[in-house]
Amino acid sequence: MNADLLEIYETLFDALGPQDWWPAETPFEVIVGAVLVQNTNWQNVRRAIDALREDDRLSPQRIAALDQEKLETLIRPAGYYRIKAKRLRAVVDWLLETCDGNLDELFKRPMRELRKQLLAVHGIGPETADSILLYAGRLPTFVVDAYTVRIFHRHGWADATDSDYHSLQASIESTLPRVEQLFNEYHAMIVQIGKTYCKKHSPRCEDCPLRSKLPKGGPIEMG
Repeated sequence: MNADLLEIYETLFDALGPQDWWPAETPFEVIVGAVLVQNTNWQNVRRAIDALREDDRLSPQRIAALDQEKLETLIRPAGYYRIKAKRLRAVVDWLLETCDGNLDELFKRPMRELRKQLLAVHGIGPETADSILLYAGRLPTFVVDAYTVRIFHRHGWADATDSDYHSLQASIESTLPRVEQLFNEYHAMIVQIGKTYCKKHSPRCEDCPLRSKLPKGGPIEMG
């Protein structure tokens, strides 16, 4: 890792302040959001979660009791609702089988074991699994998303050995204290930078809090 990530964290925190992410009332709501946010924006997810809440369905047992058509209707605002309904049901079934829906008991288990189990659930990839562990379970795992990849490579902090999810994650985690709140704020601030400044097209480097961290020749574009 070609950067002082704690220094970068302090730069971001001074500029952005605490992010209070993930916005949810319960750990289970975080899990639902982590599934529904795949390939959509948070505004659409919020509408779907509000629909589930209004129908009094925000628990594993109550979602499991829904028929597929009703579940698809409730989460329709999140897009890809048929696919996401299957994925959400798979997660709910796993929660009920694993811990009878008791998330306090679930997150007492070893993180490595939980992560392996989550990745075996239909539709759960590394980013979603780590989001659940970090934001719902408050366990210290760093979430790598498209913003993380773009920002780290564009600034030259990651090199050729950090070319996939797990290698970049391992590289980041090896240079930071393994503290859940640090990982939480760091990822949330990266998301904010990616959405506001370090955009895929036409990045706003001149206004970005990380402008001083760019290479001398300017941002590095990924091939």
